[in-house]
Amino acid sequence: MTLAGRVAVITGASSGIGLACAEALAREGVAVVLGARRTERLESEVKRIRSTGARAEAVTTDVTVEADVIRLVHHAH
Repeated sequence: MTLAGRVAVITGASSGIGLACAEALAREGVAVVLGARRTERLESEVKRIRSTGARAEAVTTDVTVEADVIRLVHHAH
């Protein structure tokens, strides 16, 4: 099964396991939408992922705030 052409939303994506998942998916051709609370860190990681030719977007998100989660999901559409 190929993942290329799909979109994945990853929360907690500014570091650790979330970032590792985003990187792995991006390498497989998945467009990744990274969500986390640390805006500067998110933007830095998205820039780095994009430098490899992958598609990535950052959306500052606090998963305890429903409006943030809704915005994150809508951004991925």
